[in-house]
Amino acid sequence: MQKKILITGGAGFIGSHVVRLFVNKYPEYQIINLDKLTYAGNLENLKDVENAPNYEFVKGDIQEKDFLAQLFTDKKITDVIHLAAESHVDRSISGPMEFIITNIVGTANLLEVARTSWLEGEHVFYHISTDEVYGSLGAEGFFEETTAYDPRSPYSASKASSDHLVRAYYHTYKLPVKLSNCSNNYGSHQFPEKLIPLMINNIKNNKPLPVYGTGENVRDWLWVEDHARAIDTIFHKGKIGDTYNIGGWNEWTNIALVKKMCQIMDVKLGRDAGTSEKLITYVKDRAGHDMRYAIDATKIKDELGWVPSLEFEEGLDKTVDWYLQNEEWINDVTSGDYQKYYKQHYSN
Repeated sequence: MQKKILITGGAGFIGSHVVRLFVNKYPEYQIINLDKLTYAGNLENLKDVENAPNYEFVKGDIQEKDFLAQLFTDKKITDVIHLAAESHVDRSISGPMEFIITNIVGTANLLEVARTSWLEGEHVFYHISTDEVYGSLGAEGFFEETTAYDPRSPYSASKASSDHLVRAYYHTYKLPVKLSNCSNNYGSHQFPEKLIPLMINNIKNNKPLPVYGTGENVRDWLWVEDHARAIDTIFHKGKIGDTYNIGGWNEWTNIALVKKMCQIMDVKLGRDAGTSEKLITYVKDRAGHDMRYAIDATKIKDELGWVPSLEFEEGLDKTVDWYLQNEEWINDVTSGDYQKYYKQHYSN
C-alpha cells in the first residue's frame, strides 16, 4: 500500500523543511500538505516542490473535524506528521484562545479522525511538540523524556495538553503514535517574530535590537534541517508509543547570541566591528519568561543514530546568507499585520 502522508502545517517554517525533505527523498510516497495559511504559513516556502508529482497542497483548518474526516477519506491518508500549531509565546500571552483551540482542539480532531479512519493496516500518527512543555530549568540539568511537565505560558500549556491527548489515544485506543519534543529551531524561511531572523532583519535595516529583560535567559538551538532529519528518522525508525527529545547540545544566553549575530552581520555588511551592537535595546521582560531550556538528546542518538550535522557557527552563517539573499521574501512577510505585532511586543 502506498503511503499517503498528511503533513499538517507544512507551509510553515519547520513544516516546509519537512515537506521538502519527504517529497525529494521519498518519491514513492504521496505527500499531502495541509495548512491554514495564517501569517506564518507561506507557499513561497515550497516553490521548489510545488510541481512535484508526489506533492499536493490542501488549504484547510484542523479545527474543522468534518473537513478532516472527508480529507482522510478522499486522500486515503495512511500516516500523519502533525506540525500545525500556533507557536509563538508572545502571541499566546496576548491572545491565548487561538492557541487553545488550534493546539488542543485541532489535535483532538486529528486524533479522532485518525482513530475512526484507521481500522486496519499499518499507520503512524507522529506529533511534533516543544521543549517548553517541561517548564524552566535552573543553571544545571537537562530535559529528558521522563521530565515532568510544568508549562508556564498559554502556548506551552496548550502543547502540553496536546501531548497528553496523543498519549491518551495511544493507551486508550492503541492508536500508533510517536512524539518528539524539540529545542529552538533556526534556519531559512522562519517568520521574523523569532529571535534570529528578527535580529538579522533589524541589523540590516539599522533598527533597534530588542532583548527581553537582561538577556540572560538560556536556550538550546538546533538547525531546522537537522530537525527535519530527526523527524524523518523518528517517523521511520522510532518506536510506537515512545517520545524522543531533539536538541542541539548548543546553549546560548539570548544576549550572547544577539552579540554573535551582530559580529556576523558586521562582517557580511562590511561595517566596522561593534557597529551593530550599538543597536541592542533592552525591553520589558516577557511575562513568565522561562530562564533556561536544555535538551538531553541522548535517547535519539543512542537508539536511532541521529546527531546534529552542523556546528552552530556554520548554521548561523548559512542562515544569515539566506536572509540576506532573499530580501523579497522578508519584505513580503514583514508588511501589514506584522508591523502592528512588532509595535505591541517590542516597544517600551
